Amino acid sequence: MHLHILGICGTFMGGIAALAKAHGHTVTGCDQNVYPPMSDQLAALGITPIEGFDAEQIELAPDVFVVGNVVSRGNPLMEAILDAGLAYASGPQWLAAHVLRGRRVVAVAGTHGKTTTTSLVAHLLEHAGLEPGFLVGGVPADFGVSARLGTGAPFVVEADEYDTAFFDKRAKFVHYAPEIAVLNNLEFDHADIYADLAAIEWQFHQLLRIVPRKGRVVFNARDDNLMRVLARGCWTPTLSFDGEGGRDADVALAHAGGARLAATIDGADHEASWTMPGAHNRQNAAAAVAACLALGVPADTVLEGLATFRGVKRRLEVVATGGQVTVYDDFAHHPTAIRLTVGAMREADEGGRLLVAFEPRSNTMKLGVHRDALGPAFAGVDGLFVLAPAALDWDLVGALAGGADDVTVHDGVAALHESIMAALRPGDRLVLMSNGGFGGLRERLVTSIGAAAA
Repeated sequence: MHLHILGICGTFMGGIAALAKAHGHTVTGCDQNVYPPMSDQLAALGITPIEGFDAEQIELAPDVFVVGNVVSRGNPLMEAILDAGLAYASGPQWLAAHVLRGRRVVAVAGTHGKTTTTSLVAHLLEHAGLEPGFLVGGVPADFGVSARLGTGAPFVVEADEYDTAFFDKRAKFVHYAPEIAVLNNLEFDHADIYADLAAIEWQFHQLLRIVPRKGRVVFNARDDNLMRVLARGCWTPTLSFDGEGGRDADVALAHAGGARLAATIDGADHEASWTMPGAHNRQNAAAAVAACLALGVPADTVLEGLATFRGVKRRLEVVATGGQVTVYDDFAHHPTAIRLTVGAMREADEGGRLLVAFEPRSNTMKLGVHRDALGPAFAGVDGLFVLAPAALDWDLVGALAGGADDVTVHDGVAALHESIMAALRPGDRLVLMSNGGFGGLRERLVTSIGAAAA
């Protein structure tokens, strides 16, 4: 089969490309705005994306065009596909039909922590010898790729609530028919798709409707929004988790000092090693442990695997060191994620200042939905450098007040880079926060810091 993937450089669609190649299919694709880590993964797969969506690509004559949700009506290639009556499918639709059928699917859903939790579940199952397949919206450091078929029965998929495609406005996760559904948390996001929190809760309940009785719904015992979703109806046995030490959950983890966790599983006490800082990462760990227990992995085996988890690219990933400065790359772009990431950096305090470079890039952020929570999310940051999007209709500078100690806003990446380099001093930790390529800022800083250190 020949697949031509529209939007191949997105983390999800790049994962589809990897799985299709592993199946022995021919894969081509097209996109715009190519940047790491997916550009590196596609190059390793031998795939060179076509730049843009010109209509002439129908002459490639694939068996099916796999359409990412970056594509909308008016896209010249999509219009040509429709006019010619050619076969097309969404990414989730193709994944469900060609990869997930017959597998023990673990679907990890939630507003925050999906990528880390999905990666951790895959790592723990690998540690248990189950050789899982997976599709992650990032690149787990333990595997080096965002997706693989695996030879075992389990398949772990990051279950996004964003819409499937322009022709299918359901959340992606309803396609996956999971045996284990992990509900990490639930907040309002994706304001370009959903009118309010209730609309997202409705989508989550559609997921609950398709989890079989033999499966498990694994849920965050502290999340009131998830409790409302469960109260609408749940036809599957549940398993609760809590990463903040609550003993009322079926699986509870608590920080025991240093790199140690205290774990309570079905009332029995355990210990584990864990090197990831922050309350949000302990919550992710609790979710992953519960998911693996739901698949029947022994508790001691699961907890043992926590010690060797190496994280995910672009989740507090160290990308540069030099001149006693450390630069981290992180995906945080929602006020809650920003606050938790800042808290994790403060918890792992190594001295020196904490600086953040932030790109308010997501559609929800540009709409100003979270502007009242934006400034407070940066509390505890010594210096904040912001790349202002074009044509905002709300006061970005005003929204950032009352958070970081010092805030500078720039209209371009060159000026932002220059401002950061002028401000850096020995001992600083700089965290880049963006859900995109940040205009190449990471690459500029890696080069400049390396040159300054040399």
